[in-house]
Amino acid sequence: QVQLVESGGGLVQAGGSLRLSCAASSRTWYNYGWFRQAPGKEREFVATITWNGGSTKYADSVKGRFTISRDYAKNTAYLQMNSLKPEDTAVYYCAATRQTLSGRHGDYPYWGQGTQVTVSS
Repeated sequence: QVQLVESGGGLVQAGGSLRLSCAASSRTWYNYGWFRQAPGKEREFVATITWNGGSTKYADSVKGRFTISRDYAKNTAYLQMNSLKPEDTAVYYCAATRQTLSGRHGDYPYWGQGTQVTVSS
């Protein structure tokens, strides 16, 4: 079992950048994923990365703007978000899974508490 803690959320103007971090409680071979949930909407997939950082997958809505990465030695995954838009406003969640490059939140058994990202226009 692994515990996840997100950080790095905040308020930013449209066009700005934020970097989210996801610290794991121990070194793992889990694959990481980022999801987000806006008020009144379902949780949606954002990006995922394999345990060794060798492969990634993104939602179409964030391709070219967001970059997922991980530092295996630090047990931490990151989500670099550039060119932010008001529609990116949501609570962002980090999650871990044994599944490879899954975009389905049901495939992720471990979740962080979430961090709020608000993009003003």
